[in-house]
Amino acid sequence: MTANATNTSDPSRYGDLAIVPISDALGAEIKGIDLGNVDEATYRAIRNAWIDNLVVLIRNQTIGDEELVAFSRLFGDLDMAPPQEHGQQAVTGLPEIMVISNVKEGGVPIGSLGDGEAIWHTDMNYVERPPLASALFSLEVPDKGGNTGFCNMYMALDALPADLRSKLEGKSIKHDASMTSGGYLRQGMDEVTDVSKCPGAIHPIIRNHPESGREVLYLGRRLNAYIMGIPVDESEALLDEIWAYTTRKDHTWHHHWQVGDVVFWDNRAVMHRRDSFDSGQRRIMHRTQIAGRSTA
Repeated sequence: MTANATNTSDPSRYGDLAIVPISDALGAEIKGIDLGNVDEATYRAIRNAWIDNLVVLIRNQTIGDEELVAFSRLFGDLDMAPPQEHGQQAVTGLPEIMVISNVKEGGVPIGSLGDGEAIWHTDMNYVERPPLASALFSLEVPDKGGNTGFCNMYMALDALPADLRSKLEGKSIKHDASMTSGGYLRQGMDEVTDVSKCPGAIHPIIRNHPESGREVLYLGRRLNAYIMGIPVDESEALLDEIWAYTTRKDHTWHHHWQVGDVVFWDNRAVMHRRDSFDSGQRRIMHRTQIAGRSTA
């Protein structure tokens, strides 16, 4: 078990699975499984490893899109791929799959988010019920760059000084819906000039994880965020202070992708980001998201 994930280290939770911790912050690799053939016992063990480690990596997968959807659906109902900067990018016949890519065919992007940096964020934090998890499957990867970083938000909360944490008790953040994590303005949205009036959902900064039972920090993303009920300048200063503690190196792990990797993370306890990469290199990822059940 990785540090500061959950309070259990009972190996029986993983059945016959080989679970190898990846870093001191979060993450574990599950070895020797085929996600196209997951029985109930294996699913339960994967779920336990995911809750305990926040992010799980399964390499060398040759599954098709239908199998990715079927595996993801074991964890709950799936969200449909959200509209992105170039419109709806989904796999034909499988609207649950979002294509993340910089590849263009006939001058038209086949996916979203391009080849630039994607800032630290929680997936779809700007909706009332954000997805509880995301799965990302690598089909093509660049020779260099395009790595994905993950941040343990239990550790981020625990690292806050007592006086700073006390300022957050009972407070909520409005999460801006106008911009993507890649820095694109979403279709139909206007640029935000006053963060206190930005469109988006409101969530508590400190929440209880519904499965681990632990308190966790929920920031979403920095751009256009606003702490409710205080002046904008105070909100900006407080958010800057929180973020300075949140994404410290000892809270994070960065994954270097290989073709056939599936990475599955707990969207309720993890933030993630992406490194930029050479626009001349191809990167194609297929993503599914397990629908949120509540805002808790």
